[in-house]
Amino acid sequence: MESVSYQRFPKIKIREMKDDYLKFELRETDASVANALRRVMIAEVPTIAIDLVEIEVNSSVLNDEFIAHRLGLIPLTSERAMEMRFSRDCDACDGDGQCEYCSVEFHLRAKCVTDQTLDVTSKDLYSSDHAVIPVDFSDPSDPNEPSDNTETQRGVIIVKLRRGQELRLRAIARKGIGKDHAKWSPAATVTFMYEPEIHINEDLMETLTLEEKLSWIESSPTRVFDIDKVTQQVVVVDPEAYTYDDEVIKKAEAMGKRGLIDIRAKEDSFIFTVESTGAVKASQLFLNAIEILKQKLDAVRLSDDTVEADDQFGELGVHMRGG
Repeated sequence: MESVSYQRFPKIKIREMKDDYLKFELRETDASVANALRRVMIAEVPTIAIDLVEIEVNSSVLNDEFIAHRLGLIPLTSERAMEMRFSRDCDACDGDGQCEYCSVEFHLRAKCVTDQTLDVTSKDLYSSDHAVIPVDFSDPSDPNEPSDNTETQRGVIIVKLRRGQELRLRAIARKGIGKDHAKWSPAATVTFMYEPEIHINEDLMETLTLEEKLSWIESSPTRVFDIDKVTQQVVVVDPEAYTYDDEVIKKAEAMGKRGLIDIRAKEDSFIFTVESTGAVKASQLFLNAIEILKQKLDAVRLSDDTVEADDQFGELGVHMRGG
């Protein structure tokens, strides 16, 4: 019996997009595709992060390993990560991981010469590549954040130095993915939820008094329902605020009104929320994830074609031998 495959054409609708935030709808597909997209965004989109630290001088209160760990977790701008080589695959440096094609070099030199504590931050890291620098978390478009505010311009604190203390180091940043280490993950969080379908039994709802309606509405932990002040009818104000907690269903049953509300999840519709670490923009993170997912699917298809061809040649060999 021949198997029949059904080709689907997922659709995407962008709801909200900022540099570090993206909210979109993924429709006409199933949970396996949605979860594959989520996992690729978290663990397989490459970024650049500090991977090797050579400390020349460290007289701070933090030991060398602590500082190296903090340096690795500083997000670096990684727009060119997709075109860079993995150090293990680089033929220019024979896998040494210290050439211009697979790495970026950083230097840091800081010494406190006053009685005031010196904050050594990501702003003190000097890069060999102007395209790969520590992420700037200040928002120049925010009117409440003045451009000369040192609190927002100082970057990520690495260590604090007192008079006479010094820190000098050299660091190598390399391309990697979150599957190898969390420092390479470009996503702060990626979540998706099924889009809910909510239907109120209007005839049954009309049998409730105003107080009972208000009590039923308040049983929801999130503001999904409200009451129209004119008609005094219960209305759905934000279906996506529903968290599938079933509280309103339990409340209706406790009131003796089973079937008052029907809530179902659309099995082919998902709402995604993506927050980036700043290494790449949230929109670029999504596009890179799509590209990587396509490459994976192409590899699977090629593997299936190879297996099928091997099977056909195997059967041919059996026939030729008279088997």
